[in-house]
Amino acid sequence: MISLAAITLDCADAIAIAEFWSSVLGRPVDQGPPAPNPFFTRILADDGGPMLMFIQVPEAKSVKNRVHLDFDADDREAEVARLIELGATHIHDKTEDGMTWTTLADPEGNEFCVGSGSP
Repeated sequence: MISLAAITLDCADAIAIAEFWSSVLGRPVDQGPPAPNPFFTRILADDGGPMLMFIQVPEAKSVKNRVHLDFDADDREAEVARLIELGATHIHDKTEDGMTWTTLADPEGNEFCVGSGSP
């Protein structure tokens, strides 16, 4: 049996993108060891779920994510406004099959979605 240990995001600056996601999730950046650095930084899960790891890669993001994070919010519009204030970019809003969500991108272009109501 296996379990999901981490979700890893490639990035140009692991500290900067970890600080964005730390603000999004309200979880602190792990201080190590190893200590946060531009090449590797992480946010530990506080609920037994997977940690988020941020690893520096030389290439910039160039195409749509094949895997992305989905979040559920009681007040989607307020949460989207908060995330944009933190540095996210609005990509689009969509309603399909009775579900409404907003697709955003983090400061390095990694897409994620915020919906209202679970499927």
